[in-house]
Amino acid sequence: MRFSRQILILQIGVVVLLLAVGLGLVSWLLWGTLRDQYGERALGIAHTVSVDPGVVANAAARRSGGELEDLVQAVTRRTGALFVVITDDKGIRLAHPDPGQIGRQVSTDPSEALAGNDVVSAVQAGTLGVSVRSKTPIFTADGRVVGEVSVGYEIGAATGDLVRLTLTSSAFAAGALALGVAASALLTRRLNRLTHGLEPRELTELLYEREAVLHGIGEGMLAVDSAGRVSVRNAEAERLLGKALPVGEKVSELDLSPRLGKAVEETVDNLLAVAGNRVLVVNSRAVRHDDRDLGTVLTFRDRTDLDALTRELSAVRSLSDGLRAQRHEFSNRLHTLSGLLQLGHHEEAVEYLQALTDTSVSADGLGDSVSDPYLRALVSAKIEQAREKGVTLRLADDSWVPAKVTDPIAANTVVGNLLDNAVHAARMGTRDQASVEITLLRNGSTLHVSVVDSGTGVAAEVRKTLFDEGASTKLAPGHGLGLALARQAARVRGGDVWLADPGGTDRGALFVAALPETLEDA
Repeated sequence: MRFSRQILILQIGVVVLLLAVGLGLVSWLLWGTLRDQYGERALGIAHTVSVDPGVVANAAARRSGGELEDLVQAVTRRTGALFVVITDDKGIRLAHPDPGQIGRQVSTDPSEALAGNDVVSAVQAGTLGVSVRSKTPIFTADGRVVGEVSVGYEIGAATGDLVRLTLTSSAFAAGALALGVAASALLTRRLNRLTHGLEPRELTELLYEREAVLHGIGEGMLAVDSAGRVSVRNAEAERLLGKALPVGEKVSELDLSPRLGKAVEETVDNLLAVAGNRVLVVNSRAVRHDDRDLGTVLTFRDRTDLDALTRELSAVRSLSDGLRAQRHEFSNRLHTLSGLLQLGHHEEAVEYLQALTDTSVSADGLGDSVSDPYLRALVSAKIEQAREKGVTLRLADDSWVPAKVTDPIAANTVVGNLLDNAVHAARMGTRDQASVEITLLRNGSTLHVSVVDSGTGVAAEVRKTLFDEGASTKLAPGHGLGLALARQAARVRGGDVWLADPGGTDRGALFVAALPETLEDA
């Protein structure tokens, strides 16, 4: 049996049980009330008869029949009572509706009334059957008890009234039952609609599946309802975003990046966004059911490690290209030297060799100002890349970093992105000779970086949003993350990246970075 049907039957059963108990309680109260009403009526008649002077005199003289019998018969007819009985102080009948009972002992105990007390609403069985009766003593003028008067009503009269009142109450109970059944049916129907007809077992399985899916996948998941509040999220989403996502909290109050806010408002595919020191790939889908807007579901994938490996691979490739070009140039020099020797131009060969020795300070052209192999490799690779693009990139003469880099990924992220942007700005500039100069300096454990280019500077309208993710002056898609990543990498270590001089038409822009706790003695 379906759970909704069980609920319906249970609700109807509860309504029937409550009505049955209520009807029984009402019948019991009605019976008590009717019994008391008939008893009070009988007691009133008994009091009236007991104070009649003739009744007092005949009871005191113990005279039976005659005047007492006529009185009893008349009162019985007028009141509709079952009986009116008068006894003496011994309980012997002096008057009775059945003359054959006169002179006999009463069938019920008269002691309470003969003791001077009223007996009210007693249900007892006598010679005339079961009745509701009341008894009162007969007092003389001096207060002596000389007999009793007993008046009774047939139990069937009270029962008939009870049946009529019970039937009336039953009609109301039937109406209440019909109303309760209808309300139960409506409640069951609403329950089915709210649960989409699912059984509790199915709802439990859905809950288990939901928890398994939410916390079993390797991606972050965030569901936002139509009002812009967090409805569902998993632990991976909080880890990737680097902040708590309380259920019911407005997304606009969570201080998410502009690109993540965009993903909540519209559908996006593989959107790159920065969260903390991570690069996330964001996808979002609007969810609708029966033309009802249920909100938006966002998924996050971490691309930080992949991007770091990509940058390192790019640096290695650039370095290998630079070494290949240097090897080719070195081979040409050896061929020239070999030709001079074979042709016997020994003096020219010596002069050529001395010229090569004086001009080649080091293999990568950086000299000894930077000793860390990561920085040397990165700068050398960028020099070769810039040369291929027609830009002269050089290390400033006052650079001095005689130390080892403790976080090469952060250093390469900052230096690499600043150099890439500077090379691009220099290429887009108006000067005939495009150039970029980088300065690397050590101050304790802090690495200071400054990069200046020969471009046309940073336009005023983009200076405030320059470090926001997605902000870029490049026309090709897929840009706008470099400076944001560089600043994030620096701020994670307690440093920063900023635009020191926006430049102008006659000079390029100057970017400065500080990376604390990045250097140590080699």
